[in-house]
Amino acid sequence: MEVYLDNASTTQVSKEVFEAMKPYLVSEFGNPSSLHNKGIRIRKVINSSRKQIAQLLNCDDKEIYFTSCGTESTNWALKGLAFANKTKGEIITTKIEHHATLHTVQFLEELGFTVHYLDVDKQGFINLDQLRLLINDNTLVVSIILANNEIGTIQNVKEISKICESSSTYLHLDAVQAITHIPINIKELNVDLISISGHKFHAPKGIGLLYIKKGTHIANLIHGGQQENNLRSGTENVPYIVGITKALSIGINKYKEYKDRLNKYAQYFIDKLKENNIDFILNGPQISDNRLPGNLNISFKDLDGSDITFYLNKARIMVSTGSACDSTSIEPSHVLKAINIPNDYINASIRFSIGEYTTFEELEYSINSLINILNDLS
Repeated sequence: MEVYLDNASTTQVSKEVFEAMKPYLVSEFGNPSSLHNKGIRIRKVINSSRKQIAQLLNCDDKEIYFTSCGTESTNWALKGLAFANKTKGEIITTKIEHHATLHTVQFLEELGFTVHYLDVDKQGFINLDQLRLLINDNTLVVSIILANNEIGTIQNVKEISKICESSSTYLHLDAVQAITHIPINIKELNVDLISISGHKFHAPKGIGLLYIKKGTHIANLIHGGQQENNLRSGTENVPYIVGITKALSIGINKYKEYKDRLNKYAQYFIDKLKENNIDFILNGPQISDNRLPGNLNISFKDLDGSDITFYLNKARIMVSTGSACDSTSIEPSHVLKAINIPNDYINASIRFSIGEYTTFEELEYSINSLINILNDLS
């Protein structure tokens, strides 16, 4: 049996998505900027996709921009604001952001921006009082990861939005892990920019979205044409645009069933570890509406994450380690450092991300294999 429990890293393209994309890879290949019939048909497909996505997310279709991935979307959101708004020089983010955000704000720091990093508690929730103290008239943007990719923490966006609105500060959300895994209604969220990546919800790699609220003053990063309302040049990736639209529709419509089943699986996983007297810490919130469905980041006492991952892989179980390892050292994740995981646990942190296609039989096999491995290593 082969078990894939690394869905937070990437997901397989669903059959429905693949079938929807096929015509635009083979017969309907026209350039949407061409004025002949084949090009005009493709332009209509893009327009229709944009409108469908806007309806699914509850925003205006002119606020949806297609990109290559979540990393590009985040780079565009933060650099685009920075380049277009020269009068404000401060940025606020958190210590548990994805590197797409952290490396982007570090780049902007080199250009002269001041960056503040919010603390988080043991479950990964940001310090709202600290945000209230730091935000000021010189704050250009607050950038927050809506649902953390490592520990699954879902932030209180409504409260964050109120704080930003009261200070006339842009709010950008990294929603790459969140989209289709929690309900997202853009008008209710009241934010200015949202980054999304298709391969996290069964669309192909290489397609993303950036929501840009009307009135947001943002510069384009890619020049050379008039695509995407003159803000992102380059011939549109039509098959993948069709793919992300189909995947988003399926994911949103399946959300309730998906959430309930994955939370049930995750709780079963935790209960089995407890029943077998395994010494572990569940990193992030308890399994609840405050945590991504199916996300389990678990640290084991006095062990090495690379050893556990190695033996799981030998058992044909694919997971992610919470540590970036090489042959000579182990560097614990910045997220786990930020939530103060004890030293005797932090180097054996494994992320098990259960997905849409994970079966109970696969889950049971994985848990039993893990328990045997842990007992052998102890």
